[in-house]
Amino acid sequence: MLILLPPSEGKTPADAGSPVDLESLHFPELTAARQDVAQALAGVSARPDALDRLGVGASLAHEVIRNTRLAHEPAAPAHSVYTGVLYDALGYHSLTPGQRRKADAAVVVVSGLWGAVRFADRIPAYRLSMSVGLPGLGKLASFWQPLLAAALAGPIAGQLLVDCRSSTYVAAWAPPAAQTVAVNVFTERDGVRKVVSHFAKHTRGELARHLLQRRGNAPATPAQLAAAAAELWTVELVEGTARKPHALNIILEG
Repeated sequence: MLILLPPSEGKTPADAGSPVDLESLHFPELTAARQDVAQALAGVSARPDALDRLGVGASLAHEVIRNTRLAHEPAAPAHSVYTGVLYDALGYHSLTPGQRRKADAAVVVVSGLWGAVRFADRIPAYRLSMSVGLPGLGKLASFWQPLLAAALAGPIAGQLLVDCRSSTYVAAWAPPAAQTVAVNVFTERDGVRKVVSHFAKHTRGELARHLLQRRGNAPATPAQLAAAAAELWTVELVEGTARKPHALNIILEG
């Protein structure tokens, strides 16, 4: 089982430590592309119109400036850099040592800057969304599509993929539909079902934590994943097609 997560919008920078070593990151086939994206990001971030180009407000100017010196910024494990609603609900640091090892092996974060990283990979804090376009590279979702498909083909072979990514990051890589389960979260009240955003992030984080904490074998099929999720929530499993992944719908009371 692999759990696919989006990065958090906000990042927690490391207080100290050595900078990122691109050669040490998982999925080494992506090293050259990571260098290209980092170089293009540094150039854009130094421009007078950087905030507009990156789609962020003035309050985040300091994070954009950090983009210009990522090669020298201190790095920390991805599970410490990525923060926010989903990652707070997952609660990596409150897991047992064994559960943390499981998380390091099972979690893959799809990123606009790194392509994909695992939880133990050491990275600096940065500001870049997958929806951004960079000079010479174009839209990052399109840039990463063929690269992620090639780099992740081996690691995902035979694995059930629990896809907790947001739509922005789903656009960057479509794994084989037969082995992928997209996690959706709804509220339902008086028979009316609504899509939620904040609670979706939180619930996806809770699902990831539940899967990492459960005893026994990890789910290997969509049905087994649905049964595991049903231990905590009301769920329904929608079968996929040749092109569309299965869907695990988690229903919260409105």
